[in-house]
Amino acid sequence: MTSRGAKYWNSGAIPLIAPEILGDIIAQVADVGIVISDVGTVLSVLANPNSDTFRGLESWEGHDIRRFLTDESIAKFDTRLAQFVEQDGSVRPIELNHTDGTQRWGSPVRFSFHRIGPNGEILLLGRDLQPIAEMQQQLVEAQLSLERDYETQREFDTRFRVLMENSTDAVVFVSVQTGEITEANSAAAELLGFKVDQIVGTPLTGCFDKNRRGDLVENLATQAISQLDKKISVDVRNTGISVQISATLFRAAGDRVLLCRLVPANEAAKQTDDLSHYVQSLYQDGPEAMVFATDGGDILSANDAFLDLIDVAQDINVRGRSLADYLQRGSVDFKVMAENALRAGRMRNYATKLAGEYGSPRAVDISVTKLMGGTNTVFAFVIRDAVRSDSPQGKSNPTSDESMRSVVELVGSATLKDIVAETTNVVEKMCIETAVELTMNNRVAAAEMLGLSRQSLYVKLRKFDLLNRDTESDTD
Repeated sequence: MTSRGAKYWNSGAIPLIAPEILGDIIAQVADVGIVISDVGTVLSVLANPNSDTFRGLESWEGHDIRRFLTDESIAKFDTRLAQFVEQDGSVRPIELNHTDGTQRWGSPVRFSFHRIGPNGEILLLGRDLQPIAEMQQQLVEAQLSLERDYETQREFDTRFRVLMENSTDAVVFVSVQTGEITEANSAAAELLGFKVDQIVGTPLTGCFDKNRRGDLVENLATQAISQLDKKISVDVRNTGISVQISATLFRAAGDRVLLCRLVPANEAAKQTDDLSHYVQSLYQDGPEAMVFATDGGDILSANDAFLDLIDVAQDINVRGRSLADYLQRGSVDFKVMAENALRAGRMRNYATKLAGEYGSPRAVDISVTKLMGGTNTVFAFVIRDAVRSDSPQGKSNPTSDESMRSVVELVGSATLKDIVAETTNVVEKMCIETAVELTMNNRVAAAEMLGLSRQSLYVKLRKFDLLNRDTESDTD
């Protein structure tokens, strides 16, 4: 009710709304409002001020609206306009695509038709469909992307199935978490005495003799982590065949999976080359410590004998660390051995001390050999526990013994000051001789070992007459 008692609403009519207010309401309710004549001429444009898409459309006024429609929308508009004019009533809304004629701007709009004047004026109230169109486009692209992913997955699955079935090796995939077989090929199923559809989903331990099961999956995972080429021997429950299992551990979809290769024991013996088998057994079970390292000193692999020397539980704890971390003189020792191995291909009986993080230093003799791992240089170290008396340091040097006797003979014929000075010279000479011998006459390494500069070392070599024609040509 108004202050005068009149009703705003009377049978659906709103007579008290001023034209300018009605225009603002239309502009706020719809994204765009277009007043056209019954032939399609644009008389007025009302754009929502909050819509950036329809700003600046006042230039349409006085022009045929068809000029701003795409070709397929013109026919739709003419049909719906004719229906509205002929029926003189409501018609269903229509979706039209607008353009500025240069195809630089376009927007889908849903229009409803409303008659507003006695002269045939028609109001088109439009709702912008661009956000909906963008969302639909995103959904379509997402659906296409899913279809492409599904197709790629089907392709890889087909390749996997073909590879598995055409492989002569017996292969099974085992989940570490559940211990169940997730995939298996026909060769594995036949070897285990099952069909493929029967073996998938069953525990791996259920395929083998009860006396040999134990913690089979855990043992395989430990073996795969250590990357040692060891195989676990078990007996198949259904057939009694003895097989050897080697495993590779990887992660897929958040689950750790074992790729297990099963080889009958008799075939494994036939397939293994005698020499490679012997070398592998020597590395794993031999009494000598063996280490393979990169040219930078990083440990690639170490056997149990080396782990015993440094008191480490598993080789995974040393793999990737520098061998110099366990040598008495650190990088100096490694540099001497590496340079001599690079120059001569090998170096024998390098005496030093080896120690882990918790054990005491232990005297060792090290032999190193240069190998080629593809295009990369790899050093193989053979480390033997040495008795101090057998090491080069314990061997008496004739020259040093003679010098010591000369010092002893000075007692009674020289002052204590002179004897001490001569003793210092003898000890200094012995240390220099030992360093040069240990480094295979590598002057740079010897100077670094003694904490001297190369120039100072040369001065002392000349002082004690240790430079000769045989060593002058040696590489520094």
